[in-house]
Amino acid sequence: MNRLTVYEKPTCTTCRRLTALLTERGIEFERVDYLLEPLNESKLRALLQKAGVRPRDVVRTKEPTARGLPMDDDEATLGALALHPELLQRPIVESDDRAVVARPPEKVLEMLD
Repeated sequence: MNRLTVYEKPTCTTCRRLTALLTERGIEFERVDYLLEPLNESKLRALLQKAGVRPRDVVRTKEPTARGLPMDDDEATLGALALHPELLQRPIVESDDRAVVARPPEKVLEMLD
């Protein structure tokens, strides 16, 4: 299996659980704090396509910035995710042509089979 990239917020409990799960299994991975290194629209589009989800599927709807987002407009929502990385669900795990929103962290196991 190729190396995994985990897009995360290091203080997030779910992200820490994912890190523990991968570490326990001896799986090497790269960590990217997407709040410090925001993902541009092109990268977000590629990740969502690999995961087979729409932009609205990865919006943290409880964030104040999410209010009023046109969730049925994929391009507008994608643009908002790029401008406001705190809106993005986490963690997202990528490997080659696959990606998964690892909520719960065990969802990453689907990629490892």
